[in-house]
Amino acid sequence: MPTYHLESPVDADADTLFAWHERPDCLHRLMPPWDQTTLVERTGGLEVGARTVFDAQLIGPASVRWVSEHTFCERPTGFDDRQVQGPFASWHHEHRFADGLLSDTVHWEPPVGALGMAVAGGMLSRRIDQMFRYRHRRTREDMARRSAPMRVAITGASGLVGTALTHYLRCGGHEVVPLVRQPDRPGIQWNVREQTIDAEALEGFDAIVHLAGAGIADEPWSDARRDVLWRSRVDGTRLLARTLAALERPPKVFISGSAVGYYGDGGDRALTESSPSGDGFLADLVENWEGAATQAVEAGIRTVFLRTGIVLSSHGGALAAQLPIYRAGGGGPVGGGAQFVPWIHIDDLVYAIHHAIVTEHVQGPMNGTAPEPVPQRALATAIGRALHRPAFLPTPAAAVRIALGRQMADELIMFGQRARPAALQASGFRFAFPELQDALDTELGA
Repeated sequence: MPTYHLESPVDADADTLFAWHERPDCLHRLMPPWDQTTLVERTGGLEVGARTVFDAQLIGPASVRWVSEHTFCERPTGFDDRQVQGPFASWHHEHRFADGLLSDTVHWEPPVGALGMAVAGGMLSRRIDQMFRYRHRRTREDMARRSAPMRVAITGASGLVGTALTHYLRCGGHEVVPLVRQPDRPGIQWNVREQTIDAEALEGFDAIVHLAGAGIADEPWSDARRDVLWRSRVDGTRLLARTLAALERPPKVFISGSAVGYYGDGGDRALTESSPSGDGFLADLVENWEGAATQAVEAGIRTVFLRTGIVLSSHGGALAAQLPIYRAGGGGPVGGGAQFVPWIHIDDLVYAIHHAIVTEHVQGPMNGTAPEPVPQRALATAIGRALHRPAFLPTPAAAVRIALGRQMADELIMFGQRARPAALQASGFRFAFPELQDALDTELGA
């Protein structure tokens, strides 16, 4: 029976590690993004007899039901689980915690015995190692950035960034409450169109994180769509800022989502938070979007405008939308590929938001981008390398403009923003993924 073992130093004691793994959101933090594994059901916590059900995608598009049951649990030493249904002939996983140390040991057997080992043993061994190295890396990063428990309210909590932020905060022991539009969903009710909000429910939070808004790239920019974008972002921010300013117990900090589109077409100039706004619909939108928070700023609430770049995540956003093309071998530079792309890994964006919440001197504009933006052709090459696919087929600017309309194509794809995170770096933030290739390799399972 093969045995896999990995141990890593961690900046946490055994009790902290056990508590982190005990929280339900931990499973979402530990699932490798490239695995396409879906959590179906969790019955119980870490106690003996608790079960977790996954749909796991092992090879190709087919998925298999995987049921694991906990067979040992001792606080804070660790816990064990074994496969009771799934793809392996046997699987016994020992999770162990000690002060400053995390370790995982897996005793496993492939299906159909010696034949399975001969045919797929090497591939499965590499897959197991890749998975646990990812899990240890993320655990180390989360542990290194933990803070005292807080109450945080989030708009857009069900979106790409909001979902990742919610899992991270809850896994770290923080209370997270979403702002919701649907009356049948748990959370704080608000409605941007009707300009209504449950102000009383917002009293006493440590932080409000505002991520909600209609998707900038979801639909072509017709006049009606531009109106939707404007109202959802400017009116939504104004409603929140006005409400927070009037609270008896306002939040300590208001993080308001924004975008690097503020800078317009920056060419190859380095852009920092002190750079002026640019021209175009998106630049005007962002300037007014940030301006809509004026009442919160005037009320003395520390306000941070998070100007986000292209978020690298396989679960959504611009990267996920391009992956089918790249996997088919059709990826490559767009519109010449010289325009700079201000990118950031999803984990670093989540960590940056948390950093802005807990770092009291951070306020005003803050670029949510990695230290080194790259030309679009370099991004295409890096994606291709991570997927082991060619990435040289060009897409002419004219084709993009026909597909999206000239204004949308130019402002979202042809414009370049060499935006650098000067404010983040000056505040002492440490990037988990400062290098593009490492970020893509980790996200895509290279």
